[in-house]
Amino acid sequence: MTYVVGENCIKCKYTDCVEVCPVDCFHEGPNFLVIDPDECIDCTLCVPECPAEAIFAEEDLPEDQAVFLELNAELSLEWPVITVMKDPLPDAEEWDGKPDKLKYLER
Repeated sequence: MTYVVGENCIKCKYTDCVEVCPVDCFHEGPNFLVIDPDECIDCTLCVPECPAEAIFAEEDLPEDQAVFLELNAELSLEWPVITVMKDPLPDAEEWDGKPDKLKYLER
C-alpha cells in the first residue's frame, strides 16, 4: 500500500508533509506534490501534516480521485524530490477545498 496526494493539493501545494517524511518520497511539480509509491513506507506521518487534507491511504482514496494513484506514480518519475518545506502557493487559501481542480494541474 502507499499514500496518495489527491486533488485538493492542486494550486495549494502546502509542503508541511515533506518535512516529516522519513524516506523523502515527495516530488514537487509546479502546482502540486506527489508521492512516489515505490518509496513510501506507509508511515502515515504526512497525513495529519497536510493543511488541505489532500493525502490519502491508497485504500481510502475517494473513488472520484482514483486517477491520482496513477498520476502520483507517473509524475514522481518526472519531478524532483522535495525535502524542505516551502511557502505554499500565494493563493493557496483561495483554492483549498475547491472542486474539479484536475484541469489546473501543471506538468
